[in-house]
Amino acid sequence: MQSPKPRRKMGPTTNGPDSWDKLDELLISSAICNGEDLGPFVRKTFGTGKPETLLHHLKFFARSKESEIEEVCKAHYQDFIHAVDDLKSLLSDVDSLKSSLSDSNSKLQSIAAPLLTSLDSLVEAGPVSKNVDLAIGAVTHCVRVMEIASRANRHLQGGNFYMALKCVDLIESELLEKTHSSTLKRMIEKRIPEIRGYVKRKVSKELGDWLVEIRLVCRNLGQLAIGEASAARQREEEVRIKQREAEEEQSRRDCALDEEEEDDDVEGLLGFDLTPLYRAYHIHQTLSLEDGFKQYYFDNRELQLKSDSQVSSMTPFLESHQTFFAQIAGFFIVEDRVLRTGGGLISKMEVEFLWDLAVTNMCAVLEDQFSRMQTANHLLLIKDYVSLLGVSLRRYGYTVDALLEVLSKHRDKYHELLLSDCRKQMAEALSADKFEHMLMKKEYEYSMNVLSFQLQTSDIVPTFPYIAPFSTTVPDCCRIVRSFIEDSVSFMSHGGQLDFYNVVKKYLDRLLGEVLDEALLKLINTSVHVVSQAMQVAANMAVFERACDFFFRHAAQLSGVPLRMAERGRRHFPLTKSQNAAEETLSGLLKKKIDGFMILIENVNWTSEDVPQGGNEYMNEVIIYLETLVSTAQQILPAKVLKRVLHDVLAHISERIVGTLCGDLVKRLSMAAIKGLDVDIQLLDSFTEQLTPLLTEKEANEMKTAFVEIRQMINLLLSSHPEKFVNPVIRERSYHALDNRKVATVSEKFRDPSDSIFGTFGARGSRQNPKNKSLDTLIKRLKDVS
Repeated sequence: MQSPKPRRKMGPTTNGPDSWDKLDELLISSAICNGEDLGPFVRKTFGTGKPETLLHHLKFFARSKESEIEEVCKAHYQDFIHAVDDLKSLLSDVDSLKSSLSDSNSKLQSIAAPLLTSLDSLVEAGPVSKNVDLAIGAVTHCVRVMEIASRANRHLQGGNFYMALKCVDLIESELLEKTHSSTLKRMIEKRIPEIRGYVKRKVSKELGDWLVEIRLVCRNLGQLAIGEASAARQREEEVRIKQREAEEEQSRRDCALDEEEEDDDVEGLLGFDLTPLYRAYHIHQTLSLEDGFKQYYFDNRELQLKSDSQVSSMTPFLESHQTFFAQIAGFFIVEDRVLRTGGGLISKMEVEFLWDLAVTNMCAVLEDQFSRMQTANHLLLIKDYVSLLGVSLRRYGYTVDALLEVLSKHRDKYHELLLSDCRKQMAEALSADKFEHMLMKKEYEYSMNVLSFQLQTSDIVPTFPYIAPFSTTVPDCCRIVRSFIEDSVSFMSHGGQLDFYNVVKKYLDRLLGEVLDEALLKLINTSVHVVSQAMQVAANMAVFERACDFFFRHAAQLSGVPLRMAERGRRHFPLTKSQNAAEETLSGLLKKKIDGFMILIENVNWTSEDVPQGGNEYMNEVIIYLETLVSTAQQILPAKVLKRVLHDVLAHISERIVGTLCGDLVKRLSMAAIKGLDVDIQLLDSFTEQLTPLLTEKEANEMKTAFVEIRQMINLLLSSHPEKFVNPVIRERSYHALDNRKVATVSEKFRDPSDSIFGTFGARGSRQNPKNKSLDTLIKRLKDVS
């Protein structure tokens, strides 16, 4: 420890020159005692030129301290003497300690000598031990390397390439640099690239085999997917049929139909395996070749798609189209799975690129094949399959609008081909018609030929065998038309267009108005030669009228249009031309038949004075034929058709009688002849009145207007004042159907040419008959008018 600094000693303060010297002495003493620097005092002393003063002061200070020093030395000397005494007292202890230490040292050396020898041996064994430890570590490291290499070999033999590569990566990244064996290191460095190359070749071979196998899998997958779409469509059709039946059944109006929705996993049903692809992708990721593998996969799949999109010229497209489209459908189902589960193996843009390429190729193929097809059924088959393809792939998010546009573009061609086919079928059906009533022996025949087309006039099922009022032509043509409607709806449906009833209706109008109507016209003009044939055709036309109602309702139902809207858009009967031709042909043949009976009018004695009882012979024959005709016709012809035909026939009879009266055959008419004609017309009146079970009273009265001309002619000739015919009011009321020239001609024949004949019987023979006078007046006025 350092002793504390002594306090600075200050001398007393004095005055005068001696006091200044005394002060300097004190300051110097104080500075020396305090250990301060004496430089300022020295510089001051030499600066004043009085160094002697400083020396004096220093000497004085030294003398003043000698006594103190002496006292301190004395004190220290006493302490030293005491310390020496203490040391002497300790000397004996030191000697005993020294002897003890010597003994201990001897014992220690005797004991430590073997230990030192062992220590030297230990020191010598240290480097050896270190080298051994290093050798053991190196061997252990090599053993681990060999174990991992052996494990990699086992993985390679077992086909577990990913684990083999992981072992190789572990050896290369963590163990190879620490391997001290140069031989082992060189061997491993040589084998690592070989192992990676072997793994790459193996997975590439597996991928190649998978790419070959997946093409067959794609075909089966596409066929299965399209089959599922077809089954789903069939279920929808069945549901719609049940709904239509429920709508038609009033008692089942409230029935509910539950559609079972089935979501079949097509991929799961087929069970295709993507493991080889994903393993190859994983291996290439491990080998840091991910980008190259993606490009390799995309290029190969693009080449496969282009190959699948080519149509073989060796096989007709109709036979190969299902395989063609199924292959493409399966291709994109697989690509959708790869896109969703491949971990980025293929991107959405690449899949869309492949789909656009496929759509372009398919559209080109369809355009080319449709342009060559000349059969409607073939075009419909392909269209249905393409629409099923669209339904299948739309589930996976692919857009198929371009394909549907191609189908829609060939709509007109399909219907033209369909119309051509129906024209041939109808020509064959009509050419085979025997113009006989159709016989149905069983109820299923009635259901198939009548109920299926709603041709029945009553809900009561007839007894069998049943003779229909129509011939076999009607159900045959109905089947052709129904098939046309179903084919048209099938083509238009599932094509992207929801409201297609107007299109179907347009082509149905063409089928009925152009094809069927023209075929019936040709049949009427070339094959109908007798009344029975014409009557059968006319009866068929009446049934066709009911069938046409069914056709438009059926088209509306299949198109999903409410019946009330279809009824609202109905037009006139499309077979009007053939219907009119059938009735005109029937009327014409009946008129020819009537003309055969009207020849008997030549046998009438027009100058007879006797009125024939029961009418003239020709009229009786005509009435008998008409009654026979009506009894037969009323069984097959509708009342309105029969009414029109009879009206034409009766009008023809009236015209023939009037024509005979005006012709050269009749030179002169007697009153009895006119009354005989009146009886004939009364027979016609009776005949029309007998038609009241078939016709209403109003219709029967309208029927009498057919022979109004001959009736008014007879009334005029039998009237007392025939000249009233020229009175406009009377003529309009009673003789509006008569022609002036005909009246004048008949009146001249009816006028008595000689008044003298009557004069022989009376007193005044020169008096003219008033009726003849009236006739003369009428004839004169008519000649003036003409």
